[in-house]
Amino acid sequence: MDKDYMLALSGSFPLPLSCHVLSIILDAALRTFQAAPVTDSVLENGCCYAPKFIANLLWNLCNVTERLLLQCSENRSCTVGFLLPVIFKAFVSHSSFKVSVHGQTHILSRNRFFMRMWRCCGRLFSLGSLERRDAYSILSLYLSYFSCTETSENSDISDGAEEFDVSSEKELWNEIKAGLVDEEGLVRKQSLRILKTVLCMSSGSQCHSGISEKKSQGKHSVPHGVTKRELWAYNEAKSLGVGKVCSLVDSGLNSQQQWEAFFLLFEMLEEYGTHLVEAAWNHQITLLLQFSASDDNFVSAISRGVHQNQSETWGEVFSWLSILWKRGFCHDNPQVRCMIMQSFLGIEWTKYGSRVKSVPEIFILGPLMEALNDPVHHNDFGVKGVYSSKTIEGAGQFLHHYSSYLDSRERIVFLSSLVSLAKRKSFSRAGLMGLAECIAASALGACKYIDNEVKFSKDGFVDKVQQENSLQNFLHDDGTELLDVFRYVLESSKQHFNPNYRFRVCEKVVDAAALLVPASDVPFETLLHFISTLPREFTDYGGSLRVRVQDWLLQNHCTPHCGGTWMQLLDSLYGFPKRFITHNYLVENFNDEDLDAWDLEVRRWARVLFLVIKEEHQLVPLLMFIQNHGTNICKQKNNSEWIPVKFLTLILGLIQEIQVMQSRVAKLGVRIQIKSEMGLLETEERPNNVEVSIVYKMFTDPLLFILEELVSFANLSCSIFLSSSEIDDKVLPSSVRGKLGGPSQRRLSNSLTTAVLQAIMSVKAVACISAWCAQMRFGILLNSAFTFVWKFFCNTIASLTCNSESEAEVCLAAYEALAPALKALVSTFSPQTLDLFRENCKSLVPAVEGEPWLGSVVLSFLQNINDLLTVRFMARTRRAVLLNWKWVCLESLLLIPYYAFESKLHVEDGRFFFSDAAVRHIVTDILESLENAGEGSVLPMLRSIRLALELFTPGRLSAVVSHCSGIDFQMIWHLVRSSWILHVSCNKRRVAPIAALLSSVLHPSLFSDGDMHETDNEPGPLKWFVEKLLEEGTKSPRTIRLAALHLTGLWLSNPRTIKYYIKELKLLTLYGSVAFDEDFEAELTENHDARTEVTLLAKNPDPELTELFINTELYARVSVAVLFYKLADLTNMVGSSSGNKDYQAALESGKLFLLELLDSVVNDKDLAKELYKKYSAIHRRKIRAWQMICVLSQFVDDDIVGEVAHCLHIALYRNNLPSVRQYLETFAINIYLKFPSLVAEQLVPTLRDYDMRPQALSSYVFVAANVIIHASKETQFRHLDELLPPILPLLTSHHHSLRGFTQVLVHQVLCKLFPPVDPRSSEFIPLEKRCFEDLKLYLAKNSDCMRLRASMEGYLDAYNPKNSATPAGIFVSRVEEIEFECVPTSLMEQVLNFLNDVREDLRCSMAKDIVTIKNESLNISEDPESIEKLSTACKERLFTELSKDAHLDFQKKITFSNHEKQDMNSSSLLGKEEVYKQLLEMEKEDGLLDQLLKSRSMAMERIRGNRQHIILVASLLDRIPNLAGLARTSEVFKASGLAVADAKIVHDKQFQLISVTAEKWVPIIEVPVNSVKQFLEKKKREGYSILGLEQTANSVPLDQYIYPKKTDIRWS
Repeated sequence: MDKDYMLALSGSFPLPLSCHVLSIILDAALRTFQAAPVTDSVLENGCCYAPKFIANLLWNLCNVTERLLLQCSENRSCTVGFLLPVIFKAFVSHSSFKVSVHGQTHILSRNRFFMRMWRCCGRLFSLGSLERRDAYSILSLYLSYFSCTETSENSDISDGAEEFDVSSEKELWNEIKAGLVDEEGLVRKQSLRILKTVLCMSSGSQCHSGISEKKSQGKHSVPHGVTKRELWAYNEAKSLGVGKVCSLVDSGLNSQQQWEAFFLLFEMLEEYGTHLVEAAWNHQITLLLQFSASDDNFVSAISRGVHQNQSETWGEVFSWLSILWKRGFCHDNPQVRCMIMQSFLGIEWTKYGSRVKSVPEIFILGPLMEALNDPVHHNDFGVKGVYSSKTIEGAGQFLHHYSSYLDSRERIVFLSSLVSLAKRKSFSRAGLMGLAECIAASALGACKYIDNEVKFSKDGFVDKVQQENSLQNFLHDDGTELLDVFRYVLESSKQHFNPNYRFRVCEKVVDAAALLVPASDVPFETLLHFISTLPREFTDYGGSLRVRVQDWLLQNHCTPHCGGTWMQLLDSLYGFPKRFITHNYLVENFNDEDLDAWDLEVRRWARVLFLVIKEEHQLVPLLMFIQNHGTNICKQKNNSEWIPVKFLTLILGLIQEIQVMQSRVAKLGVRIQIKSEMGLLETEERPNNVEVSIVYKMFTDPLLFILEELVSFANLSCSIFLSSSEIDDKVLPSSVRGKLGGPSQRRLSNSLTTAVLQAIMSVKAVACISAWCAQMRFGILLNSAFTFVWKFFCNTIASLTCNSESEAEVCLAAYEALAPALKALVSTFSPQTLDLFRENCKSLVPAVEGEPWLGSVVLSFLQNINDLLTVRFMARTRRAVLLNWKWVCLESLLLIPYYAFESKLHVEDGRFFFSDAAVRHIVTDILESLENAGEGSVLPMLRSIRLALELFTPGRLSAVVSHCSGIDFQMIWHLVRSSWILHVSCNKRRVAPIAALLSSVLHPSLFSDGDMHETDNEPGPLKWFVEKLLEEGTKSPRTIRLAALHLTGLWLSNPRTIKYYIKELKLLTLYGSVAFDEDFEAELTENHDARTEVTLLAKNPDPELTELFINTELYARVSVAVLFYKLADLTNMVGSSSGNKDYQAALESGKLFLLELLDSVVNDKDLAKELYKKYSAIHRRKIRAWQMICVLSQFVDDDIVGEVAHCLHIALYRNNLPSVRQYLETFAINIYLKFPSLVAEQLVPTLRDYDMRPQALSSYVFVAANVIIHASKETQFRHLDELLPPILPLLTSHHHSLRGFTQVLVHQVLCKLFPPVDPRSSEFIPLEKRCFEDLKLYLAKNSDCMRLRASMEGYLDAYNPKNSATPAGIFVSRVEEIEFECVPTSLMEQVLNFLNDVREDLRCSMAKDIVTIKNESLNISEDPESIEKLSTACKERLFTELSKDAHLDFQKKITFSNHEKQDMNSSSLLGKEEVYKQLLEMEKEDGLLDQLLKSRSMAMERIRGNRQHIILVASLLDRIPNLAGLARTSEVFKASGLAVADAKIVHDKQFQLISVTAEKWVPIIEVPVNSVKQFLEKKKREGYSILGLEQTANSVPLDQYIYPKKTDIRWS
């Protein structure tokens, strides 16, 4: 063959084939060399080439191997699979080889090769998961050839270096640790195998506890006070050879035994089952911690003699234990995760002292905090408003102890890392609370360390210099960093809307900040930012954190520095206004973003200012600054454009903060009044109202002083609006031209933007300051300020048409300035303001005789702004902004008549505010834009509609509108349709828009009109809207709750309209949702608009009751229940004709609703079901319906009582759960109490129907007993005479629950109505009275009856049927925790639970008796005679069973011929010949039977002789398919027997289908569970070996186990 062809062919070999061929060649050469050793003479003659060949080939393969390992995965697999094994094999026999390369001799030593391989592994570890697995494979292969205990015969090292020991490499142990906690199971297994190999342990060795195996004499003592689960785990641990009682340990565990415990725990954590981990964990982890303090601990095997101090030793110990904890925290089984967490937190860390700081920080910040974020550890979180858990508390205690032993630098680094977790990870609600708790606990521990650092001088006094230096140097730079990270935790808490939860998080963070960061040691701006992050409701007046924050800011906890710190902070606050105003900027112009930033900065400062200020005189420097700076504002305008604007921003921020403080003080005053009435005033902060009012007045004087100057400045600034027609378009800034998305920006040049913003701020400042001064100083003259604002209004709405985009933008800015100005002035309306407004409006709209002046002004305003909206130069986004200002201004204008009415202003000369046409025009203008309203315009538009509708209402504002003819019907249809489209188009269901929608559309003035609800048997506009709203509300809990709040208030005010909404009332009654609207209360707290709009809704009939359920799905149902309960009170009203009409309407509506619900529960497909699951949707709907029916029991009247009783009897006869039946019974009791005549007519005959269902009969007994007990005195004994006789026979019922139920009720009746008989009395006692007395005595003294009554816990004494039919009785009175529809445990449920417990006790007692009898039969004396008797008895029984089976198997079909049938019919006597023939046939058949029995007996003997001596004990298995499968398996393997807990299982159909008659060929032995121990001991005495089948970490596979001759296998 050609040489070139050979070369070409060799070049095409794939890499795996090449590696395989090379490995075969080297292996063959090694075997040849080892089989025929080379003598010295041969070597001298140079006739042997094998060593040179092997050395050269090995040299090349080692080089190739190193290169291939750093290439792709395929190359590495070829190297590990083919090359490395043969290379390691070569180095096993020879430690070094001499190689000649290009004439130079090299030494190839295994030491250097191993070092090169280790370097390759180090590079592979850092690359990725696949590379890590290959590196583990290389190490595993290396360790399999060169164990650390193995010594090579050729141990000489030619290169003179020490033997390479990979176990001495620290990096190896780090990689092993990383592999043990890897997410991939294969990597963990490889790492564990390498660890075992390095530690010179076999991977297959059975790891047991190192506890001495010395057996204790007698029984093991069981720990006291353990649960059944813990006791079971204790027994399971003993069966695994784990965790003997620690008192049995005579000596400590050595390092190998501790490693065995470590491996056992790690392998247990690889299993999913809880029982395996639970059995081993608690015992072994305690032992590892206990013996880690010894010199021979398990990390000593790693150190290899290297000296380690105690801290390093404990650090290594905890680094290995943290591997187990981390594996437990991320286990797939949640129960295992909980158990490991409880075990970790249950360690008494205080016993370890300073050694606790050796726990790895990376473990605390990683796995531990991730585990705290796991919801499975916080099942009790949030229960009853407690936002904590045992896990959170335990973690806090551990962190407190841990941080108390860190030094100053370590503590800061640790706390910073801990707090910064909030930035890097997403925390659940419980996780964030756990993080906050850990932060506070760590801070407390850190302060404990600081206290420990304070030294005492020699004379016994504290070294004050050292303490002062410590405090001054503490956290100067680090405090700033900590506060910044604390802010992020506070921001994260705002994602959770529950205010109580947020308070808990903020409380922990504030406590940590107060402990760690002195307020004087952080920059002023950082402090302001931190305080601003705290929710206002916690730090304002009456806030729960206000005092704590003030103590921290004023350093009340640090007395030596209190004064200095407070003055330093106060100086910073005083200096802020000057620094803020005079801060130099590179650019003179500013925009809206700059204005917003300045506003936020001022708000932060003002908030801290009023937290720190304690006395009035401390405000004097600030007031002087305002007064001095305000008087020169016009002069400063010439120096810089932004100085006056920043000053105005400062003033507005102060006014806003004072207004917030004012509202909080007023709200707190209401709370204090309520608390004082309840006797809880000491828990509230009582503000000094006198001091607060003085603060208000102190600010008023300087503001009045500078007001005239501000008006002058505003006139100068507003000249930009008057000259808008002369403004030309200029080049827009690049930030405006290139912007995509985001909020709309002004399309003006930088200079024009600055001028416009200055004008807006000046107008806003004049209006706000004027309103504030008018509010604080009654009767003060502010003509110049008010005149300026009204002139500005007139000039704005009289502006001419715009000819450019810039002119349109300036006009838009004028309306932007007008909106807050109108809002501020209208809120302080007075006769003076009204006169000034009218005077300034004369120039705009000339007065016309009899024409309402305000309507003309509003129409001019609408005309002007609508014209501006149609300007073609204006961008669409800017047009949307203008629309928003339009509706805000319109709302303020429409508020003028209301403030005038409330201020009792009378219109002179019969002039009105609006005309009827003007109001209609306003409403039409709003409705045309309502469907397409933007998110910011929704509230002002809806408020404007509400105000306009109020103008149509006759009576209250009759002097406001002239010639008002009422609202048009078609306009209302337009309103409801547009409003519905608006509501559907809103993506977010916020509280304020929904409440405004309800109060605007469902206006009280419209709701009282019947035509709005129904016209010509068709739904009216309001009914149409309500139907749509409630239909959509089933998907929005917030919508339906607000709708229920408003509608119930309207229905209570207008009972005549209820008849139109029976269907809707039913929907509200049956409504239920699992959604929990937590941010509802948060919105009411934080959002002023939401709070205002909710207060404008119709008032709920019983707010105290309904507010308890505002955040639950019960709210709608509770509101309806309260509504009808209040309507029932109207039936007792006697008065005017209107009152009588309302009474009739209320009564009729209650009847209609009651009959509708009764018809539903009787005939509805779902509500009438008798079979349904507990807690299912049907179960919930039934409870909701019957709860409402109980409330409606007061509406039952003579005309409907027959129909009601008929429906009630149908419902009582049907099957229902006790939780539903209790409401049926309550309703029935109230009906019979209200109509006593029905007792004899209906109840007595029903009780005598003894064939009735026991469940229904129990209900009637309960009804009858309570009718007797709660009846009036006039009818009580009559009811007793009628009802007690038919009840007494039920005491003998065979139905347990009915009998027990009747016993309890009869005892109650007898005790209340039958006085005890005096035994000393000589009076003759009738027979029936003596019978009743003995019956009462028996029921009172019998132990079973006493236990039954004791389980009721006074239920009957507390039960009141009348209170139970009220909303308070149904939803609150008997319910401690709102778990399931506010349903308490019924009396029948308590009786059933008691009887079930008694039955269970009886079954347990009988089972114990059976076990005792079975054990006695198993514990038979082992003397030969008894064994022989037992053997004989077994043989006889076997023969009997065999004969029985043979008879069953033997069949012979006998048929009679026709003449034989006739002979049999004709005569019963047979002839002798026929008798002889038949007897002969019978003898032949008996012979055949004997032969068959003999053959079957021999066959059974052979079968029994061929059986294996294996008995399967399956008593612990209870699933029928498993037992049937074992029966078949036992038959196949010819087992001697199968032991089961109950032998009757062989008759089960499912068992027979699966076993396929296997039970007939395998002896089935009955061994109850409690008799397994005795059975196994008996078999052990007979020579059997006891084996257990279980999937444990140390189990030996069945196919590898060598069975003893006689085996007893136990399944579990």
